[in-house]
Amino acid sequence: MSSESIAAFRKSKSDELSKLAEEHMQHDLQQSDRDALRSAASKFSTHATIGSLVGLGLGIFLAYRVRSARTTMFNAFRAREKPIKVQFADGRTEPIPDITALLQPTTLGDVAAYLLFSAGGLFLGGETGLLTGTYSAARSISRDPESRARIETAFKKFRADVLRKEATRLDGGGSVFDSIF
Repeated sequence: MSSESIAAFRKSKSDELSKLAEEHMQHDLQQSDRDALRSAASKFSTHATIGSLVGLGLGIFLAYRVRSARTTMFNAFRAREKPIKVQFADGRTEPIPDITALLQPTTLGDVAAYLLFSAGGLFLGGETGLLTGTYSAARSISRDPESRARIETAFKKFRADVLRKEATRLDGGGSVFDSIF
């Protein structure tokens, strides 16, 4: 069993692309440009992390509120006097079953509420953090027009190199299945 049988240990194109990106960062950018990119990446990561944590906390808080409201409603329903039979116009009476036990909050329902609300909060918070982080990072990069122009030029050169390598790989004559994966 090789180390490539586990997906996390496989060599992929990302190693090759990261080396190519590092070369472009070293050759095409000045130190101030590299620092600006690292700062923007840090801002992006910070916003996404904080947004995810806030969303997770908000989801747990909302699940707690829903659970407590559900418990309060159940206790009010249980304490209330309920009819035990129905009398129809023709005079016959039918008993009404007691459904109190079916309305009682369960542990499974609580687990589902906490899980779903926290997952939803994590998603919404993470996506909001992603958007605000992107905006903040873009603003910090575009603050200096000369640096922005150098970064854009370096990115264009990087994309061109990536596309050249991809074209070379596709023209290499391997199977189509290998070129996709």
